[in-house]
Amino acid sequence: MRHNSLIAITAALAAGSLTLTACGSRDTNDSSASSGGSTTLTIGVDAPLSGENSTTGLGIQYGAQIAIDDANKNNLVPGVTFKLKALDDKAQPATGQSNATALVGDSNVVGAVGPLNSGVAQTMQQVFASADMVQISPANTNPVLTMGKNWQTDKKRPYKTYFRTATTDEMQGTFAAEYAAKSISKKNVFVVDDKQTYGAGLAKIFNEQFTKLGGTVVGTDHVNTGTKDFASLVTKIKSSGADLLYYGGQYDESALLTKQLKDAGVSIPLFGGDGMYATTYIDTAGQAAEGDLVTSVGVPADTLPAAKQFVDTYKSKGYKGDYAAYGAYSYDATTAIINAVKAAVDANSGKVPGDINTLRSSVVEGVQKSDFDGITGKVSFDEYGDTTNKQLTVYEVKNGAWKAVKTGTADAG
Repeated sequence: MRHNSLIAITAALAAGSLTLTACGSRDTNDSSASSGGSTTLTIGVDAPLSGENSTTGLGIQYGAQIAIDDANKNNLVPGVTFKLKALDDKAQPATGQSNATALVGDSNVVGAVGPLNSGVAQTMQQVFASADMVQISPANTNPVLTMGKNWQTDKKRPYKTYFRTATTDEMQGTFAAEYAAKSISKKNVFVVDDKQTYGAGLAKIFNEQFTKLGGTVVGTDHVNTGTKDFASLVTKIKSSGADLLYYGGQYDESALLTKQLKDAGVSIPLFGGDGMYATTYIDTAGQAAEGDLVTSVGVPADTLPAAKQFVDTYKSKGYKGDYAAYGAYSYDATTAIINAVKAAVDANSGKVPGDINTLRSSVVEGVQKSDFDGITGKVSFDEYGDTTNKQLTVYEVKNGAWKAVKTGTADAG
């Protein structure tokens, strides 16, 4: 079955309907060059590869790696071999900014995939924009990144070099609120966030949309990342009469919070965003995670026929991390970059442009024009750099695993 899937993907590539992305370097003497390539181009990956959020960060790294391996194997850009350069931002904005500077300073790098965290992305955007180098995140969801700080009243794209294959919190927070109010009939919600760009933004949108739908927010609070003891917060939630806890943030804190909540006899579900969608959440919370909910971008990867080869490869390679949240979106982000490189080479009589600045600029233009069938569905970007794929899925922990319970789009009107 894997062999047949690869044939199908290769045929689609040849037809121009699916292009893959990869990481590489402009070293024409690189000993790792394969498929007869004379030039090696690098695509950088930035994500938390250790510490907090590393489960999902590693999924981003290896999603890009599989795309690179497929591109090289199938000689997608004749004369070019791609290589990955993965940098660990440890979910720290300052480290992400340093990594962006390092990638821009490497004349072999033609584009970057990542990061995971919206707060990290905010420190990286200007660095990539100054070098006119493309950045595509498979995971960032804060609307500010593509539509500016006044996105709710006056949308303005801050950086033409920034794109993402994940839909925004405007969609995700609304989809969650609709599910809570309409699908599971929750009336009284307590809302908590981790004060970070992603978590606070998502919680704010959920709060607004749930209220619009007639629900009541019975309390709000904030936690610090790295917190382990939530006793006082649990007491507040318990006395509030909430029938649902909505959490804006990552799995590191939320897994401990749900466990302490259930241990205190508060048997209400904890509902969060894609920052919680990882096996680590369930592993840490254990039985307390049963019935908890998350929203995540797109359709479940293991249900998409085009993604079957990707999932099989990820598992067979024994890669660490969790591909489910962003791995396939990282593959498609990498795909968009390689597709743009191919367009630049084709426009230059089949040769890689000799000037790195010219190549980088051409790749930005090529990514903006993306229009292909990726493994997550249609891949294209609007005038803000946002994906046109607005699909979202609600997952629930059932029998110790995340199970999809609803897929659709949000009514953000």
